[in-house]
Amino acid sequence: ALPDETPVLEDGALRLFSATDDPSAATSGAGACLAAHVGRLRPGDYFAINAYVERNAANERELQAIRHAVRDAKQVATTLGFGPRLLHSTGQLHKGGQNAGVFLHVTSDDTRDVTIPGRTYGFGAVKYCQAQGDFEVLAARGRRVLRVHLGADVAAGLRALRETVTRSLA
Repeated sequence: ALPDETPVLEDGALRLFSATDDPSAATSGAGACLAAHVGRLRPGDYFAINAYVERNAANERELQAIRHAVRDAKQVATTLGFGPRLLHSTGQLHKGGQNAGVFLHVTSDDTRDVTIPGRTYGFGAVKYCQAQGDFEVLAARGRRVLRVHLGADVAAGLRALRETVTRSLA
């Protein structure tokens, strides 16, 4: 069984999880929390969205809109990677490179899961563990990381996230 989690903030479709030393966790509302998190960018930093959601055209469009909004408002380099495959490429840079990233992890519930033969769990649990492990390592290395969990309705959650980020940057 996956562990019970307590978000630092729930705001509509968005549940936010933070490393305990993240000052954005003390704010009220998802917009304020996301604005505080993005506000942690310094000159020379980059913003990375690590999305542990299905990679399809609709999801990528919403995530790219978030990436572009941050890029344009903060004038920083931005990246978008889909997990768990990003763990084998840019994930290594995020954890082992210079501490220049501000990370937004995006996770969701799996609407369909495939059970692993001979196991009592499915690939959704494996993906969750990979996302959580990545989040914990980033936090342990002092990286600036915030996780937004969208629930089962990924399309609605991504729309809400995009709208919230866009409003918070205005």
